[in-house]
Amino acid sequence: MKRLHRLTAILVKLQSKKIVQAAELADKFEVSLRTIYRDMQALTDAGVPIGAEAGTGYFLVDGYSLPPVMFTEKEANALLTASKIIETNNDQSLINEYQEAIDKVIAVLKTTQKKKLEILEQRIFTYNRTAVYPSNSLSIIQQAITDFRVLEIQYTTALKESSKRLIEPLGVYFTNNTWILIAYCRLRKDYREFRTDRIANLIETQEIFPSQQFTLEDYYNRRTYAYKTNISS
Repeated sequence: MKRLHRLTAILVKLQSKKIVQAAELADKFEVSLRTIYRDMQALTDAGVPIGAEAGTGYFLVDGYSLPPVMFTEKEANALLTASKIIETNNDQSLINEYQEAIDKVIAVLKTTQKKKLEILEQRIFTYNRTAVYPSNSLSIIQQAITDFRVLEIQYTTALKESSKRLIEPLGVYFTNNTWILIAYCRLRKDYREFRTDRIANLIETQEIFPSQQFTLEDYYNRRTYAYKTNISS
């Protein structure tokens, strides 16, 4: 990779993350740490406000933003391909939001790139044999996860029992063509998993729940431990 391209890519990386480690950049671009240090100095000399924390990494000073990023043909092709895969998932809100993003990508492409993308779009097809259980709430759920906002849902269980619940959304995962929401359920006073296709109604409340340390890895480790404990007891 030419240095100019690498410097541009480093800027994009800095804007996409809060903190970026030099070792991470060296691995990504397959260069030495010394080269990364020189690149950072070159960007600073060019007027880019880059901050550094010893032992942590580099970051862009608040308020600085990059000019619009131009996509390469391969990057645009990858995004188009991803959109075709997303069309096979079961949540319409995700499909709509991703299509909006793709439209913005296409808008900044050159005319020749747009024509090539049109050809590729006609020649990519994805097929999913699995039965589809549609939902339309993933976008709201994702926003609530990052805003720590309590949601009110009308939920139907596998036994066709319906109940209204206040939940604190924590994470989502996709399995068997279904989106699953992990949340703390105030009705059951415990963590629960909810299939998004069984959420009949969803309301964003004005209540904010306290932020907590939560990762899917920790959640599954606790669930696996509980399962093994129950089996052995």
